Amino acid sequence: MIVNMTECQPLKYKINQLVDHSFFKKFIMGLIIVNAVILGLETSPKVMELVGRELQLFDQVVIVIFCIELGLRVYAKGLQFFRDPWGIFDLMVVAITLVPSNEALTVLRALRVVRVFRLVSTIPRLRRIVAALLHAVPGVGAIIVLLLIVFYVFSVITTKTFGKNFPDWFGSLGDSMFTLFQIMTLESWSMGIVRPVMEIYPWAWVLFVAFIVLSSFTVLNLFIAIIIDSMQTLNERKQNDEIGEMEVDKIYAVEEYNKELQIIRREIEDLKRLIIKQSR
Repeated sequence: MIVNMTECQPLKYKINQLVDHSFFKKFIMGLIIVNAVILGLETSPKVMELVGRELQLFDQVVIVIFCIELGLRVYAKGLQFFRDPWGIFDLMVVAITLVPSNEALTVLRALRVVRVFRLVSTIPRLRRIVAALLHAVPGVGAIIVLLLIVFYVFSVITTKTFGKNFPDWFGSLGDSMFTLFQIMTLESWSMGIVRPVMEIYPWAWVLFVAFIVLSSFTVLNLFIAIIIDSMQTLNERKQNDEIGEMEVDKIYAVEEYNKELQIIRREIEDLKRLIIKQSR
């Protein structure tokens, strides 16, 4: 009699198979996207006037589904769920939406939209990008320090040089930093700031162009370079881990083959001895 092994599997194993199934993950992903669209529609007074109750009802259903999904994952994974940073992330996102909101806590109601961030944990490519960003934090911190130094040096220079004639832009160190930040973003930097300054200080373009080259074209591009390098490093680690797993599998397969070969040799030897005994 053949016994169906799936019937003998415990409930925990079946639930684990369910939450790890690709269809289940795609269903949750689709639900997150639809819910994000609905949260955007709730900002329209006309839409809320027409189907406001239906949208709120659907939002409550989505929250219930998310809670059930998290409950199933916690039950199936056990303590392993809490060791996974993405699991903790999903738990925090859903917990925020469960906080009761009223007129005094409208910010908490607006934070329901953070559920969209769950897409990051469900899409592997987005997870790799976030992992690369976190891995690049030390390098990015060094670039931020370098950028602050550049800002400070040019802020002191511009405040002492242009502060008397342009107090609104360079009257203090803080004003100069804010103006330089606008110049760094290239927002109306030429007609709005540099050309008026050049009417009194014709050589000012040299200072501002040097600042733009250092900040916008050099330092900011270092951010991109560090993040790309971090992503490449993580990809190489993943490839090395996969190669290592393949090598381990090969070694295990060879060991199993050698064991089976030794068993076959012993059986052959036993057969030879048995044949010799019978011939005598």
